Amino acid sequence: MTPLKTLFAARGRELPAPHVTGSALAETAGLHVRLGQREVLAGIDLAAHAGEVLALVGPNGAGKSTLLAALAADLPAAAGTVRIAGRPVADWSPAELALRRAVLPQAATLSFPFPVAEVVRMGRAPWAGTALEDEDDAAVAAAMDATEVGPFAARPYAALSGGERARVALARVLAQRAPLLLLDEPTAALDLRHQELVLRICRERAAAGDAVVVVLHDLGLAAAYAHRVAVLHDGRIAADGPPAAVLEEELLSQVYRQPVEVLAHPRTGAPLVVPKRLI
Repeated sequence: MTPLKTLFAARGRELPAPHVTGSALAETAGLHVRLGQREVLAGIDLAAHAGEVLALVGPNGAGKSTLLAALAADLPAAAGTVRIAGRPVADWSPAELALRRAVLPQAATLSFPFPVAEVVRMGRAPWAGTALEDEDDAAVAAAMDATEVGPFAARPYAALSGGERARVALARVLAQRAPLLLLDEPTAALDLRHQELVLRICRERAAAGDAVVVVLHDLGLAAAYAHRVAVLHDGRIAADGPPAAVLEEELLSQVYRQPVEVLAHPRTGAPLVVPKRLI
């Protein structure tokens, strides 16, 4: 057993119970988070439901990544509550949390030249010693296939391009098979094809009953793939709802401090947000 698996192999863990589509797999109430002396989140009420993709959007510094980290129980609340699977995050052990939520940070670094396949397999570490450990090989293979990283499975992770690393990191998260996926800018380093691929994967996971919370800067991707969009502004939620209701010109122009116009996609009708330019 690898050292990473040994860390998670404690017996007696409570395995995730089946969840009902529409149930809240992560939620906050009156959430405040401070980083140093600065209040980054100020009274956030939000829920991520099984069966949906929830996109967090907003300008730089609005608090999107901080909110995602708080939902993951990686940042403590200064006030308010965070619940995962209906229980306060403090009630779960780290090993139990790892069975319930998988986190993709903005950047991941590895100190050793692990091959790609081994990096993806790290996502299975929380299941060591459980009844589902036998699913490791199938989970790794499915995750690598979904993210199209199989052709370079034997290559060292450090030898990959930025976009390839991003897809391998996502494959690790998918292999974890947690019912709550928390993804921080998963499309930032990707080309057009793979941006679409990642968001299709998000929709597929939601269709399978997972809750997916994804931080995005591309409002077009959010409009096309998210069931709900939460717009953050100065540490608060300025709007939360279906993309067509939330992505409207006056709100976005104010939040982003950039005049925009919102058009309708000619085929799907989804909102298309376009900056108003002088040229």
